Parts: sequence; structure tokens; C-alpha cells
Amino acid sequence: MFSKFFIHRPVFACVISIIITLAGLVSLRGLPIEEYPNLTPPQINVFASYPGADAQTIAETVAAPLEDALNGVEDMIYMQSTSSSAGTMRLSIYFKTGTSPQIAQVNVNNRVNLASKLLPDDVTRQGISVFERSDSILEVISFYDPSGQMDIIDLSNYLTINVVDEIKRVNGVGEAFIVGDKKYSMRVWIKPDLLNKYDITTADVINAISEQNTQYSVGKIGELPENSNSAYVFSIRTEGRLVKVSDFENIIIKSLPNGSALKLKDVANVELGSENYMSNNLINGHYMMPMLVFMQTDGNAIATADAVNKRIEELSKNFPGNLTYNVNYNTTDFVKVSMKEIFQTFIEALVLVLIIMYLFLGNLRSTIIPMIAIPVSIIGTFAGIYAVGFSVNLITLFAMILAIGIVVDDAIIVVENVERNLEENPNISVIEATEKAMEEIMAPIISIVLVLCAVFLPASFIEGFVGIIQRQFALTLVISVCISGIVALTLTPALCAKFLRRDMAKKPKISQWFNKIFDISTNIYAAGVAKILKHIIPSLIVVAILCFCTWRLFTMVPASLVPEEDKGVSIAVSQLPPASTITRTENVIKKQSDELLKNPLIDAVGAMMGYDLFAGGLRENATVIFLKFKDWSERKEKDQSSFAINKKYNILFSQDRNSTTFVLNPPPINGLSLTGGFELFAQNTTGKSFAEIEKDMKVVAAKANARGDLVRVRTTLDTNFPQYKLIVNTQKAKMLNVNIKNLYMTINTVLGQYYVNDFNFLGKTFKVNVKAAGEYRNSVDDLRAIFVKSNDGKSIPVNSLIKLENTLGPDTVNRFNGFPAAKIMGDPAEGYTSGQAIDAIAQVFKEEFPNEYTLGWSGTSYQEVQSSGKGATAFIFGLIFVYLILAAQYERWLMPAAVMTAVPFSVFGAILFTYLRGLTNDIYFQIGLILLIGLGAKNAILIVEFAMTEHKKGKNIIEASIAAARLRFRPIVMTSLAFAFGVLPMVISSGAGSASRHSLGTGVIGGMIAASTIAIFFVPLFFYLLETFNNWQAKLSRTKEIKRIRKIRREENA
Repeated sequence: MFSKFFIHRPVFACVISIIITLAGLVSLRGLPIEEYPNLTPPQINVFASYPGADAQTIAETVAAPLEDALNGVEDMIYMQSTSSSAGTMRLSIYFKTGTSPQIAQVNVNNRVNLASKLLPDDVTRQGISVFERSDSILEVISFYDPSGQMDIIDLSNYLTINVVDEIKRVNGVGEAFIVGDKKYSMRVWIKPDLLNKYDITTADVINAISEQNTQYSVGKIGELPENSNSAYVFSIRTEGRLVKVSDFENIIIKSLPNGSALKLKDVANVELGSENYMSNNLINGHYMMPMLVFMQTDGNAIATADAVNKRIEELSKNFPGNLTYNVNYNTTDFVKVSMKEIFQTFIEALVLVLIIMYLFLGNLRSTIIPMIAIPVSIIGTFAGIYAVGFSVNLITLFAMILAIGIVVDDAIIVVENVERNLEENPNISVIEATEKAMEEIMAPIISIVLVLCAVFLPASFIEGFVGIIQRQFALTLVISVCISGIVALTLTPALCAKFLRRDMAKKPKISQWFNKIFDISTNIYAAGVAKILKHIIPSLIVVAILCFCTWRLFTMVPASLVPEEDKGVSIAVSQLPPASTITRTENVIKKQSDELLKNPLIDAVGAMMGYDLFAGGLRENATVIFLKFKDWSERKEKDQSSFAINKKYNILFSQDRNSTTFVLNPPPINGLSLTGGFELFAQNTTGKSFAEIEKDMKVVAAKANARGDLVRVRTTLDTNFPQYKLIVNTQKAKMLNVNIKNLYMTINTVLGQYYVNDFNFLGKTFKVNVKAAGEYRNSVDDLRAIFVKSNDGKSIPVNSLIKLENTLGPDTVNRFNGFPAAKIMGDPAEGYTSGQAIDAIAQVFKEEFPNEYTLGWSGTSYQEVQSSGKGATAFIFGLIFVYLILAAQYERWLMPAAVMTAVPFSVFGAILFTYLRGLTNDIYFQIGLILLIGLGAKNAILIVEFAMTEHKKGKNIIEASIAAARLRFRPIVMTSLAFAFGVLPMVISSGAGSASRHSLGTGVIGGMIAASTIAIFFVPLFFYLLETFNNWQAKLSRTKEIKRIRKIRREENA
């Protein structure tokens, strides 16, 4: 016998466990720590600029050609683009989870290069960038000068030059940038009336700057081949790019008749200014510049955030003046506190398991032996998850907490069986009792280990989002269970033989009292089993009713992806009426910020005015505000949660007529979306205009918000931005010999912003931009002062060649998978789940526009829709694998069914407890269901194995069933209570991350209670029915065989 070797060699058994433990400790040091495993699909972004163009033009001329080229790139799941009237286009391509981001970026870049020939010249001249970046905001860090002495432009550029690049080089950072950064730019503010006075055009100014602010190379003197005998080669360096403002001011535009030169300063103001003036930012009332730090797709959040903060702390020692910083949004704060809470739960579970075992076993020696299995199995698991490439995250830690009650089970079964053999056989030694006990329970222990492993094998092969979570949970638990099985067959029997005594001290009174109650419970249980075996039909009716109730409860419990958590931060998004200036936006947001800062539960308020979080670009009427709350320890009451605070300010801000403001929770899984709630794109393939699409979306939003199960349903599409439509009189322009391209360039230079070339400053490269001074572009009438030259040198007034018409149009345009689309966002109402919200909004579209729009889910909603049904698939295949394992072990096809009958009772308990507590059918609940297959089967295995043994010894089936039930009642209840109390801290936990622990713990503990209080009454019944059927079948086979033999003999005698 395998265990006998270790019973007689306890040192060898100890060495194996010590090696396992040391391997785990060494591995733990190298394991990354994060909230979730890498669940975010790789995201590659394409960014292009088209200064002066409106959103719809950019969407049609930039986004559409790029999307056509990128559609179908390898492993793509969907793509979305946002074009803004700020002159920018961002196209995001999402790939299947597990795709190499580097390969995806190369594939995207190759297709972009091919499509670049189809784009406007101004776009390719600005450059198209392709880079990897997820939506996973790691931190928002605000830099400000509380004294107000540092100019905001200087502050922005100090950060760009000295801080941002340093942070980009930190391992794990995908992208870091200053929101609304005010990069230095040589601003040439031209004066159209002076241009007309000196008979020059904007093209002349641009050509002069381009000509005189360019780096030229002219060669070398004395370079081979040469005819002289020169001993040296001299390089020639030209003056090249200009550096100072005065250099640009003295650029010569043309020579005047009197012999003097017309310089740039004569027709324009030149200054070192900012590239844009579209945004302002506040932190607790101070002007600041915020830096957004994004994760790499496969980065480690905690390690990256710690490295970023450490680097900024080092850099801050050299900050000029009073410059300081504040980390007002850090997603890892929640992760760290969650991990701390989980470790606390871990310790509580250990203590409770210790108490339960002491009550049952009654002495310290018997209690300590199975407790040793816990650190060996749990610590050893770290070596296993290191080997398979996992991290220490919520999923793996949850698996380890649940494993506490499981890994101790095998050891409890060993110790309890050894003590039983010592009591029943007074003449044998402790070593002999241990050997006898191991002969009896070695097969059940192996069965339990195999069943618990088999139940999770299918989950390891599921792909996608759900597959990653279930794989990490499953393999972590499998590793723990396998190690616990090894310990139960090696170390535990060796310690039993070495330390258990027949003459151990009398058990304490509390243990005696506990065991007396337990003996009474055992008699009641045995009597109950006997009664059920006598009333088979009514018992089966009860089982049928219970199965119906389980099905009904599943229809009543709402579905969701993962629970919403209080993450210690919230995000407010605000939008003013279309075309509002940044000054108006700032005035409104200052009032909102002041109101928020009055709340003692809010620690910091950082507002980025002029930044559209959802569009990912600048928009003067948009703002995003990051709210940082006090620590969870200071917000223990329900009305102090982030959800309650959000609700309060959503009600308050809804009364503000100057803006539309929503306060939202962050996404439950960082990186999948920017905020919580649902997110989709309504794609139109029928050719509707954006105005028509917006009208339809308003109908959808109105009906959705009136339902009661949805709130804050809105669209980002707004086509009511006041615009002018420019119409060129082409016939007149050609008649006057005016080049159309020069006409548009002139208008763009005055009203837009014309990028000429670059200059070097402080070791960096910055742009030279030409634009009309402010007083020349305040109204349509100012166009009278603008002239364009014809091909024959005549100055033609621009306003004579164009006409401007008032119109309305979108400021931001979205496209999804190659079609125009409107982005729809919203939240489930209080008491409803994200799954119900997704179903509800889909139903609204089906009722209102059944054939006109295709819904494209994105972010968290995409994962939730794609994950639908995968949990059930894993559950069903888990049942099949367990059945096959048991069939192979018993060498019988029907008997495993007796074990599997425990599973419906476990499922009933899980769904009942989840329903009563008001929780949801989410990914954690589904993981718990899979675990309950193994836990329910484990109890049933103990009964069925011993019933089969008793039946083989000669007892009839009923007697064998009752005897097995009585005999195994104690270890079943002992292991079940140990597991239940090990999970209890998860069920009653509070603080950061408690919602996830509640979801997993509640279902598991409910299922375990049902398995150990209801199922154990019915498992003997199903064993009786199946064994009776087997005996009848065997008897029938024997009867047929006898008849066949008799027939053969008769034929022989005849």
C-alpha cells in the first residue's frame, strides 16, 4: 500500500511537504500581484490630425478609408473611431484576448501605410501614429503650483519635457500624456489688413517661413575624390532652423521698392505660445495640468503604479518653484485594500476551521495534524500558479480561500478514520490502526481528488473572458487539491502514526457536550434515512419539487458579468450646450467643483475642462471630473458608499440648467470600459444622415429612461452644434484665375491653424503655426480683410469667392465596424443588473427600430454578451467529466449516478441563498456552481463507497445504505462545517472588494449547507434504487443465462 511506506518513514513524508512549502515560498516572491488576470483585449490605436476640418469631414475622408483598409485584420473582434471638430481622429481596433499586441500593431501599421495614399495631404503631412494603448487608466496625476506663480504653459511644457517621457519609460506603462497639453508652439498671429497693405498673401508668409526655417545640408570641403593635396575634410554646417522669437520676427517676406525688407514682424505678431488653447484644468480649486497614465495590455497594475509613483517622487525633488503633484485617481488603491481584506479573510477562515476541528476531534494533537495540511497545500499552490504563468489576483486568492476548507477535508477524513479504528479495535496499535484506516479510505480520497480535478478540467479549455477567469480559478484549486491529496496520503498518516495516542487525555467538556449533541444528530439522521428508504415515492416527489424550485429560482435571479464595487473613486462627465466656449465651461465646472469639495467624504476633485473622456480628445464644452473619496475605513455606512454619493450628486446636478452632468462608477473590471454601465454603438447601414440618427437615438433614450429599469441612457451624438457651411463660387474663382487649393489654404490659415514646419527648443521639436490674430476672426465680416492672389498676381477678396450659410452639425462623429454609428450609454436602475440593462436596451431598439440599426456592443458589455452561456457549458461538461471518472473507478455505468444526485441539492442551496440575499448570477456565482459539483459529489462518494463495501460484506441494500450513512455522517458534517466556516468570512466581509466575495461565498456556502443537510438524506435513497436495479438486472441476466444453458442441454439430450 502506498501510504504504508510513509507510515513507517515519517521523516521522508515530512521532507516531501517541506520541499513543497519551500517551493511555494520561493515562487511567491516572483509572482506579480494584480486585481484581475489579463482580461482586456489588446487595443491598437490609430491617431490622425486634420486641422481645421469638421468632424463629419474627418469621418468621411480619414476614418472611413482607414477602416476599409483595417477591416478584417488578423484576430480583430471590432473597431470604433471617433472624429472630432478639434481636428483629430482616433481609431481603436480591439483584438481577441491572448493576441500578441506587438504582432497586432505591426499588422495594423502595415495596413495604415497602404491606406495613407488615400488620405488628404494635410493629414499625411501631419503624420499618422499607430500605437498600443488600452482603455485601462492606471492613474491620473495632477501637477500644480499652489502659489499660482508658474505660468500654465510653462508648467505643461516642463512636464512634457522632464516628466512624461520618464514615465513612458517605466516598465508596464502603455502610454502617458498630458491632457490638453499646451505644447510650445511658435505662434505667428498674422494681420490680414497689413498683408493687404503690402500686397502679400498668407501663402507668401507661409512660403517665407518654410524657406528660412529649414535645415539644409550643403556638403563637405576636401572630400574624396579631390585634386588637391588637402590634409583635412571640413564639414559645413548651415544656420538651419530658427530658435528665438526674434529670429522668426526677422524672417524676410519680400524686398520693398525703397530697398528695405518687409519682415514677418511687420505683418504679424510672433510669440512663443501654446499649440492649443482649448482646455483648462482644476485640482481642488488650483489650475493644474493632469497626466493620464495608461497600462500596457499585459502590464502588472500594482507593480507599474508603484514604479510610476516612485519615479515621480524622485523627479519631484528637482521640480521648480512650488510645483507639486497629487495622485487623484489611482486604480491600484482599490486593489491593495482588496488584497488586504482578502488576507484578513484568509486568517479568519483558518481560525474558524481550527475551532470547528477542535470541537469535533477534542484534542490538540488530532486538531494540529489536519491543520498542517493547510499551509503545505496553500503555500505549495504558489509554486503551481507560478509554473503555469498565473499571478496573485482576486481569482486565484478566492480559490485559495475556498481551498482552505477543501484541503483540510482529506486530512480530517484520515484522522477521523484512524480514531474510529482505535475505538472499535482496542487490541491494535496506533500504527496498525493507521494502516487499517488508510486501506479503507485511500480509494475515497483518490476519488475525491480526481472528482475535484475533473470538475474543473472543462473550465480550463473555455476561451475568451470567462475562460480566463475560470481557468485561473480552476487550475489554482486543482493544484491545491492535488497537493492536499499528496499530503493526506503521505504526511497525515505518518503524523497520525507518530503522534496519536490510544491513551490521550480526556476530551474537554465543550467537546464532550458538542459530541453528545452530534451523537443525537447522528441517530436522527440515520432514522431519517431509514424513513426515506421506506417512503420512496413521496421522497422522489420531494426531489422533483426541489428541482422545479431550482429552475424557477434561476429564472428569478438576474444575470450580470461581475458585481459593481465601491472602488473609492467616481468619474463625473459634464457637457454644456453645443459650441460653449472654454470660458463658459470653466465657470460652470468651478461651481460644481466647489459643491463637491464641501462633502467631507470627498478627498480630492480634479476637473479636466475641455476634454471629452468618451471621445478621447479635446472638446470645449465637455469636462471630466475625477472624484477621490476618503478611505473605506472612514466610509463604513451604506449612505457613505460611492453609489450613495453618486446618486446624491446625480440628483443635485440634474437641476443644473447650464450643463448635463452624470456621476458614474468606474468599470467593474478596469480596462474593459471607461465607466460602469452598458455601452453600445447603433450602426446604421441604410444611409441615414447623422441628424436623422440622432433623432432616432433620442427616441430610444426617452423610451429607455421611461422604463424604470434603465437610467441615464444617453447618446454622445449631438448634431446641434452651430456651424457655417462654406460654398465656393468655383466658376467665379476660375474666371478670376484663382487656384482653389490656395483659396482653401488661405482660409484655413486665417480661421484654422496652418502647420508650417518645426523648430527646436530645449532639446525638443515643436511646431510653427500660422493663424490670424484674434481680432480678425471674430465674425464672418472679418473675411473682408482676407485676400488671395490669382495666378496672374492680382489680389482677390476672399469674401467675393465664397458664401457662408448657417447650419447645424455634429461636433463628434462615431463609426463602428466601418459604418456611421451613434454611441449609446446608460446604467441599470437601482436594484437591476447590467445583464438586465443590456436586455432592456436591446428590447427598446427591437421595438422602435427593428430593422434599421445593428447593435455593436463594446467594452464590458461586449464581454458580457459574449460570455452568455459559457458558465452553463462549463457546468455541464464538469458533470460529464465527474461522471466518467467515477464510472472508470467503480467499473460501473450506473453507480456514479448515485453520487451525482447530490449536485442538484447543492445547486438548489446556492441559488436559494443568492436569491434571498439579492445577489446576481454572475461569473463568481457560476464558478461557485462548478465547485459545488465536486463538493456535493465528495460527500456522496463517502456514503456510496462505504455502502458498496457494507453490501459486499453481506448486508442487504437497505441495511448497507443506513450503515454507510450513519458511519460517514460524522466526517461529512465535520468536513462540511470546516469548509462552510472557512467560507463564512467571505460571506460577511465588508470594505473594498466585498461585493465579489459576497457573490462567490454566498452561493458556495448555500450549496454546501444544502449538500450536507438535505442531499445526504437522499443519496442513500438513490444508492438503494440504483443498486436494486443493478441486482435486478444481474438477476435477470443470470436467469436468461440459465435458460440458455438449459435449452442447450435439452437440445443436446434430444
